[in-house]
Amino acid sequence: MMAGDMPVAEMDRLGAQAAAHPEWCAPMLAVLTEERFSDPDWLFERKFDGERVLVFREADHLRLLTRNRKDVSDTYPELAEALACQPVQDFVADGEVVAFDGKVTSFACLQRRMQIKDAADARASGIHVFFYLFDLLHVSGRNIEGLPLRQRKNLLRKVFRFCDPLRYTQHRNELGKDYFQMACEKGWEGIIAKRADAPYRHGRSRDWLKFKCAKGQELVICGFTPPKGERKGFGALLLGYYEEGILRYAGKVGTGFDDAFLDDFRKRLEKRRRDTSPLDPAPDVAGAIWVRPEFVAEIGFTEWTEHGKLRHPRFLGLRRDKAAEDVVRERPS
Repeated sequence: MMAGDMPVAEMDRLGAQAAAHPEWCAPMLAVLTEERFSDPDWLFERKFDGERVLVFREADHLRLLTRNRKDVSDTYPELAEALACQPVQDFVADGEVVAFDGKVTSFACLQRRMQIKDAADARASGIHVFFYLFDLLHVSGRNIEGLPLRQRKNLLRKVFRFCDPLRYTQHRNELGKDYFQMACEKGWEGIIAKRADAPYRHGRSRDWLKFKCAKGQELVICGFTPPKGERKGFGALLLGYYEEGILRYAGKVGTGFDDAFLDDFRKRLEKRRRDTSPLDPAPDVAGAIWVRPEFVAEIGFTEWTEHGKLRHPRFLGLRRDKAAEDVVRERPS
């Protein structure tokens, strides 16, 4: 069967229901766990350090949307072009946009591309991106979210022509422990364990589990400290996360910035200054300058302290695919 050749009769045989092309589908999200296991009923995929994107195509109308519904088609024009050339005319697919630093995906590298909003500037940036597709939700007038994951991935591989910058996300069957060990040895962020017979569920589900090699998560930027000495922009960013609707202090991060970011981001922070701390309770930080909690940062760290603060944090980049009010502390379950 050629890519894109998916007879409706076969779709019907699989139990897919006829459906109009959706305007939006909330992505399925994984739950963090410290359990590592192997199981024949699960499959295991590489966890990418990139930007989650869903692609919606209906004839000539194509949209690349982040998980908070921002259209990034002009940020990744080569991806939009490759998807528009696919033989299948009606689909919704899920995946991760990544950039590489050597053989390892790098959010810090992708960060430079994420800030570009003009298609011509994006093409001229010199930052090469790839789109790893790992799920298919809708195809050829059929909603396939209710099909088992294995069937959805099989359909994904059949209907797309995969060549750079589009890549199919390979998986391992059963041997999750071995794959996780290999992932960490290669410097990957981790792996995602997925229940092989599960449907696609909108929102967070234990049918997808995150095995992380290193600790890291999104946190809200609540303020900053002034720079000292010859440093530009700011000294450190003050971070927080939501707990039952209350913004709690998570500590500060002062590493991971280059001079260009320090200078540019200080200007953006200045436009969001406020007189009081958005954190409850307000931390006692000398010289703190508070801002409206709108920016979300990706932060790597070694561990949480017993007082709920980050140990050895480092700034990896800004995230635009998650709303600040959705940022909570990830706890293994």
